[in-house]
Amino acid sequence: MAEFILDFERRLVELEEKIKEIQHYAAVEKVDFSEEVKKLERKAAKLRKEVYSRLTPWQRTQLARHPARPYTLDYIKLLMTDFTELAGDRSFSQDPAIVGGLAKFDGQPVVVIGHQKGRDTKENLRRNFAMPHPEGYRKALRLMKLAEKFGKPLITFIDTPGAYPGIGAEERGQAEAIARNLREMSELKAPIMVVVTGEGGSGGALALGVGDVVLMLEYSIYSVISPEGCAAILWKDSTKAPDAAQALGLTAQTLKELEIIDEIVPEPPGGAHRDPARAANLLRGYLAKYLREVQGMQISKLLEQRYQKFRKMGRFKGD
Repeated sequence: MAEFILDFERRLVELEEKIKEIQHYAAVEKVDFSEEVKKLERKAAKLRKEVYSRLTPWQRTQLARHPARPYTLDYIKLLMTDFTELAGDRSFSQDPAIVGGLAKFDGQPVVVIGHQKGRDTKENLRRNFAMPHPEGYRKALRLMKLAEKFGKPLITFIDTPGAYPGIGAEERGQAEAIARNLREMSELKAPIMVVVTGEGGSGGALALGVGDVVLMLEYSIYSVISPEGCAAILWKDSTKAPDAAQALGLTAQTLKELEIIDEIVPEPPGGAHRDPARAANLLRGYLAKYLREVQGMQISKLLEQRYQKFRKMGRFKGD
């Protein structure tokens, strides 16, 4: 994949490239440019801090959608061992937009499910750009029930623009499939860990999002609709997406303040795509910590706490 550079990080990327060129030249010509490199690295670190500490909601949306960002299968490879993918919903077909199966996290058996995007056009078409059909959600439900049956923790990774809105998907019961997942997850007799890793869009995301603990990566987003869709509805102009992103309150920071999520997982400087291995290691610590907490609870107490967690969501203003 060709390097993808966002407008707001162009200055930083150019400076980083300059540092690499100087280092390469110094190595080839055997010239000592260490002091110059140190000065440029300090400048880059300062610029990096400035850029990523002032991101707007729209810029965070762009980072959440970055094509080099780690996806579900990347996190499974980096965080887990012995992954065995299970396919099909035992009713209609196999949906590649959702992947899932059995794995081990820190040596412990778990069931893992997540949305999966593609790295190129061909794979994105096969994965339907991580927009699941009803059979994808029914496959996910089958795996959730497997976790319940064998008493294993469930870990879900959310990264989708939303459920696929095509005619075929609607005819096969898209809304019912999502609604059933919401109901079943709320009552699932197994610990559930939810991680928003990139783009959490609409009910298509929420169908994997009912959990005992909901984590969001620092530069991920989570909203009822995409900024472009919101702008098209409110202003009949999708170019107002940056305004919509501001109004939607879709950033991890805002959602943490509103108690929609439980914790923000920090990312490497510049985003998870700059260092996927480090991003996974940062996430590992949070998953391990909260998994220990929820596994130590009785199922009846866990279900009541899960119910109350979602029941109390929302902020209201009086007249």
